[in-house]
Amino acid sequence: MFPIRDHNPSGRTPYVVYALLALNVAIFLSYQPIMDNARALNAFFDEWALVPGEVTRGIDLHSVLTSMFLHGGWMHLAGNMLFLWIFGDNLEDEMGHVGFLVFYLASGTGAAIAQIIADPASQIPMVGASGAIAGVMGGYLLLFPKARVDILLILIIIFRIFTVPAWLMLGLWFGLQLFSGIASDASGGGVAYWAHAGGFVVGAILCLPVWLKRGASKFWDRTQGHPPHPEAKYRLSRSSVPSVRRRK
Repeated sequence: MFPIRDHNPSGRTPYVVYALLALNVAIFLSYQPIMDNARALNAFFDEWALVPGEVTRGIDLHSVLTSMFLHGGWMHLAGNMLFLWIFGDNLEDEMGHVGFLVFYLASGTGAAIAQIIADPASQIPMVGASGAIAGVMGGYLLLFPKARVDILLILIIIFRIFTVPAWLMLGLWFGLQLFSGIASDASGGGVAYWAHAGGFVVGAILCLPVWLKRGASKFWDRTQGHPPHPEAKYRLSRSSVPSVRRRK
């Protein structure tokens, strides 16, 4: 189950979201030539990925920032960029371009700190924009809890698209990160669950001033929990196969 779009186009062009998408893709492509070279890739990640055990010793502090622009594979990159594309534009609309960029980087930093706290001695490199994007999701949930999100549900050979409120989809996602973080060891078996959960909480907290400035619960009353502009309407494409009436 994962989101494919929301029904809430932004009121202005989300230049920062576009720039982040382009930057993440460009950086990923830049080290594609060494992806099949384990030694070179390990050396690259050792320099630029976040290793909690090194950061706690004051080594490679820059990796708190650089790690959020690295990805371990095409699916890792595609999933993160999809979530940023769906949820980022509305927050940039509310915060402004500079405000959203600061928010994004602060959320990613908070997510990294959460993962370091969870396992401060870990020598496993952490990469990915997931923590920063989790912050975007936390902020989205606070500002637009009833926004409509289309999710694709895949059950073996069954593919169905459902429209659900943001609070349901994002709440389930956050709950899954908490459960997985508690149920697994601190390293998460290769997934930084505590970075996800931490980034989500940090994003919601950082979004509080925006929510309060707009009137807090009165903002929800005015917008019914949706972004403050007309909702987009989607219709699934119909089959081009003509229907045949049964003879009586």
